[in-house]
Amino acid sequence: MPDRTLKAKPSLLRELGASHAASIVIGVVIGSGIFLVPAEMMQAAGSAKLVYLAWIVGGVFSFFGAVTFAQLGVMKPQSGGEYVYTRDAFGPLAGFLVGWTWTIVIKPSSLAAISTGIVRILGSFSALSFLMLPGGQLTSSGKVVAIAFVTFISVINYVGVRRAGNFQLAFTILKIVLILVIALLAFTSGGSWSHFAEHYSAATGGITGFVVAVAAALWAYDGWSDLNMVAEEVDNPQRNIPLALIGGLLTIGALYMLVNAAVQFALPAVAVATSASPMSDAVRGSALWVAAAVVVSAAMIISLSTTLNGVAMSGSRITFALSRDGNFFAFLSKVHPRFHTPHLAIVVQGILSFGFLLIGGNFRQLFTLALFAEWLSYTAAAVALFVFRHRASAVPDAVPLWKFPLAPALFILASAALLYYTFSSNLRYSEMGSLVILAGIPVYYAFALRRRV
Repeated sequence: MPDRTLKAKPSLLRELGASHAASIVIGVVIGSGIFLVPAEMMQAAGSAKLVYLAWIVGGVFSFFGAVTFAQLGVMKPQSGGEYVYTRDAFGPLAGFLVGWTWTIVIKPSSLAAISTGIVRILGSFSALSFLMLPGGQLTSSGKVVAIAFVTFISVINYVGVRRAGNFQLAFTILKIVLILVIALLAFTSGGSWSHFAEHYSAATGGITGFVVAVAAALWAYDGWSDLNMVAEEVDNPQRNIPLALIGGLLTIGALYMLVNAAVQFALPAVAVATSASPMSDAVRGSALWVAAAVVVSAAMIISLSTTLNGVAMSGSRITFALSRDGNFFAFLSKVHPRFHTPHLAIVVQGILSFGFLLIGGNFRQLFTLALFAEWLSYTAAAVALFVFRHRASAVPDAVPLWKFPLAPALFILASAALLYYTFSSNLRYSEMGSLVILAGIPVYYAFALRRRV
């Protein structure tokens, strides 16, 4: 008689080890921010000491966030991250609005922004200047190259999470090596320790300036929560998620402190504040200036490529989780029978990012409007931890470094302050971002009605 045994449905596999998980945290967080924000922070704070303090404060609050998400990742090691936490704490509609916003705007626009950044760096070389217009926009050729980068990364993610993880790990290690080389070159560029005592007289200054500097540091630290979105594919999540989040963030903090010290040593305060690319200017005094300039450009391209891969990996898992629950198109929850990846979610995510790239400069406004929604979801996830602990008060701390509720409470405090700053400083786009979130309500009920039919 023929074998009538049902074939097991393909599922995601736990193929990401501790090193892969840590590389997702480090690789996604360290993008282009560290190369650029020292200028913004000096313009705001006005002195090397206050800039350093802003880095430390931003790092401490980010550490609280990492501890909070480590707890959440251990309690709920599933694909989807913030979507899962919000869904389980506040109901399916709240979870859908979080997942909807990440799927439709935040992740695709992030891929478009990162790939555009890569092409801009390439366009700074005279031989590739045809990729850029004088105003900084991409030419048609530049858009094609940006789309090619997104396609390449999407293909890597399509053919297996282990391959994507290996790519992430290798390029993250290379990124760290190049950052260390840049810092060494900056320290040997003829700078002075006296720069640390200087002030930038035109800075915003005061409490306002310091808050702006801390906000810039928090943006540079942003991205560590992406690991939780792929938690279902992390091996031994009870051990590896906390290890990767906390160890990764401590590594990032150390690198940021080193880079900031190198920039401050190489350049006077005025030069840091007025530089378009502080890292490039910091190595300009090196005897190996030409080689150093190439190293900085290569580091930025590799850094952004690693971030691009991590964002593509994590974003598709939110779409997958949303669809698996029946709250979105069912085909997006399919897992490839051979590669065990949410292949169709990866494809659709890439196509959405192509749309952001093709509309040109306007995607930046759309990405800006998503910032408010992004930090709102972080805050909701942190609050969700209190809900889960209330429901099961006997659950032990997954990360005993900071006893509950200190870490999540302080992270919520920092997130609320950043939410207020984001909303008030980008009022128009924050309001539009709120409309994007609310636009998901009829979509949710449309899929709910479809399930009943």
